[in-house]
Amino acid sequence: MIVTLAMIVPLAIISPGTAEPQGGGRLDHSVYDGLLKKYVDDRGMIDYRTWKDRDVGTLDSYLDMLKGVDPDGLRNRNEVFAFWINAYNALTIRGMLHFYPTSSIRNHVSLIGYSIWKDYKINISGTDYSLDDIEHEILRKMDEPLIHFALVCASIGCPPLMTEAFTAEDMERQLRANTLVFFADPSKFRADQGNHTVWLSPIMDWYKDDFGKNWRERLDFIAPYVPDDAARALLGQKDVDVDYLHYDWGINEQR
Repeated sequence: MIVTLAMIVPLAIISPGTAEPQGGGRLDHSVYDGLLKKYVDDRGMIDYRTWKDRDVGTLDSYLDMLKGVDPDGLRNRNEVFAFWINAYNALTIRGMLHFYPTSSIRNHVSLIGYSIWKDYKINISGTDYSLDDIEHEILRKMDEPLIHFALVCASIGCPPLMTEAFTAEDMERQLRANTLVFFADPSKFRADQGNHTVWLSPIMDWYKDDFGKNWRERLDFIAPYVPDDAARALLGQKDVDVDYLHYDWGINEQR
């Protein structure tokens, strides 16, 4: 058996923190917000090199705060969304900083060995959560498809990372804003009236059941977030063809 470096990385390097359990009050995501403003540009690209050199400890302090939270004590749905979306994105960034320099998150995913999505975990209030756990077992089950345009998998093909943390107070605006940015990007959505075809991000295929029971429902779901009137009209037609764009797994790094 060939043993690779990825296979010997600890399964959970984000260990339990010392923060006192929280819940029932408004969580403070300002530390994470400050890091995003410092290391993420307006295209959603991350300065991993500088962040790793200067501020890993600050990100760890934010993750330590999350570890002490009792998710069951969060007050409302938007606070739950903010907690878990920020946890997912912050944990993804921490994993990429651990492996950096690297060219893609997929370099750290193996079918038979270590997988960053399954094995890089955070212990929150005594329970271990992987990235897959947070996405598939928690957020997707909350029946809000817009989370797919908020979760960032450290890749160019994924939604852009905002330069602010998600908050309960601003959740609806933030989800909508990032979805509008996503569908305004021609690498993630294109419409061609001449060919009667729309090209979608593979995200719309991988998670298609989250957006509707059939393609009519899914295209209707997209329409309000498409900024172009002609493209919106095309989405509403009955015989529109659907195809998929290339998904770029390259790291979302500032060049």
